Amino acid sequence: MLDHGVLDHGNISAAQAHRHRLRHSAAHVMADAVLRLFPEAKMGIGPPTQDGFYYDFEVSRPFTPEDLEQIEALMREAVAGSFPFEREELSRREAQELFAQQPYKLELIEGLDESAVISIYRHNGFVDLCQGPHVGSTAEIPALRLLSVAGAYWRGDETRPMLQRIYGTAFESEEELTGHLARLEEAERRDHRTLGRQLGLYTIHDEIGPGLVVWHPKGGRVRSIIEDYWKNIHYRRGYDVVYSPHIGRAALWQTSGHLDFYRESMYSAVEVDEQEYFLKPMNCPFHITIYRSALRSYRELPLRFAELGTVYRYERSGVLHGLMRVRGFTQDDAHIFCRPEQVEDEVGGVLELTFELLDAFGFSDYSVALSTRPEKYVGDLAMWQHATNSLQNALESRGLPFAVDGGGGAFYGPKIDINITDALGRAWQCTTVQFDFNLPERFDLTYQDAEGGRSRPYMVHRAILGSMERFLGVLIEHYGGAFPVWLAPVQAVVIPIADRHAEYAEGVLAALEGAGFRAEVDRRNERMNQKIRTAQLQKVPYMLVVGDREAEANAVAVRSRDGGDLGAMPLAGFAELLAGESNARASG
Repeated sequence: MLDHGVLDHGNISAAQAHRHRLRHSAAHVMADAVLRLFPEAKMGIGPPTQDGFYYDFEVSRPFTPEDLEQIEALMREAVAGSFPFEREELSRREAQELFAQQPYKLELIEGLDESAVISIYRHNGFVDLCQGPHVGSTAEIPALRLLSVAGAYWRGDETRPMLQRIYGTAFESEEELTGHLARLEEAERRDHRTLGRQLGLYTIHDEIGPGLVVWHPKGGRVRSIIEDYWKNIHYRRGYDVVYSPHIGRAALWQTSGHLDFYRESMYSAVEVDEQEYFLKPMNCPFHITIYRSALRSYRELPLRFAELGTVYRYERSGVLHGLMRVRGFTQDDAHIFCRPEQVEDEVGGVLELTFELLDAFGFSDYSVALSTRPEKYVGDLAMWQHATNSLQNALESRGLPFAVDGGGGAFYGPKIDINITDALGRAWQCTTVQFDFNLPERFDLTYQDAEGGRSRPYMVHRAILGSMERFLGVLIEHYGGAFPVWLAPVQAVVIPIADRHAEYAEGVLAALEGAGFRAEVDRRNERMNQKIRTAQLQKVPYMLVVGDREAEANAVAVRSRDGGDLGAMPLAGFAELLAGESNARASG
């Protein structure tokens, strides 16, 4: 495989394939422009991405915003020049001679299989090692923009050189480009890392460690609300909530196979009694030990063990990203142990639970994929077929459209993945329903069947929200920090107009808290308008202004966070309004 541009045309539409070629070609045009301005630059790779393209370079100094302006200007000149993209195949020796001054390209060439076809693309005197495909000429890139620069380790390896990565995007028209740039601007405004600090939800501190989240009181309140709702709905759906340790002996992870296949992502914890312990990267082995703690009968199945279990996985520092990619996170994990004939109903139950949960958080636009058996797998074919059919039947019986990712399942079982779409139209991988034929075998799980013999249970892994950290990051951006009333850490702020109204404000607070609402009094020595502005910036749903008239009438003057003035209403009337919105999950 060459450095970039590989595309599986069988899995995408013609329009997507064209946009891929368009952006792939734009990456080449950008590299040409960079070399014209920085002839000594060493080229890395430059693939198209879902939203644009990038190219990595080794240069003597970091790129500046002024550099990007000049590079983009040269790119536009190339587009106006209508230079054709021309493909050529070379021998390995010819390719090495051509890229003799480009060490990263030479490394890519050396890594190719002896039978690989080595191809290059030329345009406007520029040449790049590339498999393609491309558009016909530079004139077919009508709308482009360079966006930013970031550091990137060569091949993602922290031990390799740090290169400069220029990000850009390209579209078929200026109108589409303008729309995309507007969405990027809105995404920046909603960035959970910025809002997390502004709203006092969470922080990540170097002295604690990268990728380790500290939840502040308001963030802790939101998380607690989600977790309480999660537990209640799971109990109602027939799950048992369990808890497991944060560490386990090496022998446990040896049996599960994690030490053989996942060791580079695991943290050693401590050594106790000459035994090595590891921080858990997954909850599965602990739930299995609960299953194995007693002889199970077919009459007991299914067993559904659910846990909000905190796990730890090593992630390279370069990929850590706020709440979206961390090293310690809490999974909304569950494992179902059932008989073969129960599988379809159990999968169907997971789907129903999934949509009930996601709908409550305001997500109603989904995409679903069914991933089937890969070339290398464990378990027998009959089990795979039965499990895959159960997944497919559960989807079809509920009228859920889905794509099939042929061969995309894990080696230990087929799966369903559900992506949610947020307010900006971005897809987030969220729910996974995954069969596992591997761990029941490794741990020799059995149950006593109806004939008195031993049978192997089916095991289904299942995560709906994914991780609490990532899901909260998605929620923050989906709502732009303005959580619906039922999720808001503070539902109302009471604002006394003057000091003499403080006593009444405290009484309003006591009444609201007594009714189970989350409220605060702004006791600062600030003007009323400043207090209202602060509450709006904090995305508090309601501001309750109280003065002489409100105190006399046992009322509150209500303002909403979007600036709407709802006027005065009795305190009991506002409490009724707040109760209605608090019970209407997914409102707002």
